[in-house]
Amino acid sequence: MDCAQQRYLNMNISNSSSKTVIIGGITGGIGTALSGLLQSRGDTVTGYSRSGSIRCDATNHEDLDTYFKDCFANHEKIDAYVHSIGSIYLKAAHLTPATDWLEVQNQNLNSAFYALRAVLPGMIKQGGGRLLFFSSVAAQSGLANHEAIAAAKGGLEAMVRSAAASYAPRGIRINAIAPSLTDTPLSSAITSNPQARAFTEKMHPLGSINTAHEVASMAAWLLSDDASQVTGQVFVVDGGLSSIIPKPKA
Repeated sequence: MDCAQQRYLNMNISNSSSKTVIIGGITGGIGTALSGLLQSRGDTVTGYSRSGSIRCDATNHEDLDTYFKDCFANHEKIDAYVHSIGSIYLKAAHLTPATDWLEVQNQNLNSAFYALRAVLPGMIKQGGGRLLFFSSVAAQSGLANHEAIAAAKGGLEAMVRSAAASYAPRGIRINAIAPSLTDTPLSSAITSNPQARAFTEKMHPLGSINTAHEVASMAAWLLSDDASQVTGQVFVVDGGLSSIIPKPKA
């Protein structure tokens, strides 16, 4: 167990009992970190990805419908679903082909809606649940060359708020996390480039980009019993990027 995991355990985040959690994108950087945190507190974690041992294409609504029907048939209860699926796309609007635009929307917005629609019948039937989606800091503030991803994640945040209102009476909590650049395999083209990484770190008032563990820790809290009164919210994890204007250095 590393120091970060030990600090997490020392937080004493409360869970009245072990939960069963499904993670979409479980083999990704944040998905892997979150899986480890949840298992360390006694939760049962399963999930899918495009390339893992359990495969499901989140951009295919029929795949998701079948996957969740099987999950609810094979588990007594599914306490939570985490949609850790998306992409990074940095191009100005006039340089973005229509095919790329559609693919960004498909990966980041359509997949989230398909998952929401597929998981809800089972959660309604069992009397409640917890859903968590991943947005982006690009939906929180105007970042150049993020038009396609900002539109997709902005739509996701609106979906989360509306769905939270629709399903709160049924005991289903729905939230999202909006991280800035996070050090994962998905972002390696940026994080492994010293110049690009240094430039990005300077944009963050706290002086560094997120680790997967830092984002996963927020997710683990939102899935815990301590967050039982939290729904319809978007939590930003971005080192102050979207809300703090750093003072010019002397």
